[in-house]
Amino acid sequence: MPLHLLKLCVGAESIKDLEDWIGETLAARDARGLPVEQTHTTRMVPTRTDEILDGGSLYWVIKGEVACRQRLTAIRPFVDSDGIRRCHLVLEPMVHRVEPRPNRPFQGWRYLAAKDAPPDLAGEPAAAMPDQLRRELRSLGLL
Repeated sequence: MPLHLLKLCVGAESIKDLEDWIGETLAARDARGLPVEQTHTTRMVPTRTDEILDGGSLYWVIKGEVACRQRLTAIRPFVDSDGIRRCHLVLEPMVHRVEPRPNRPFQGWRYLAAKDAPPDLAGEPAAAMPDQLRRELRSLGLL
């Protein structure tokens, strides 16, 4: 069973913001002649790498909700120019919407067991709705 990571998507107002940022980042890397891959840099290096790379994803918390995920394809530890250990989380650029679930703010990332991960919304009518509309309908008890 894969192990997942949970992380705040700081600065994003919606899943669309995240998707737009990914597109811009990939285009900029391509324009500079760099490998076209999405990475997210984090200070702490996960110790359970084998479990995470066995089908794990990075679940993003946006506006206080676990909202979407991206499959993790590699974890690359490195030491930055200041001598601080960090790692690149290499992500599949495809964003998968998940059943939204409230989540309080936290720093860094957290492990998320497969049994605790929200299911994907693929094929669900709510998956096609704008984030704000889905939040409002859920607050009214209609979703």
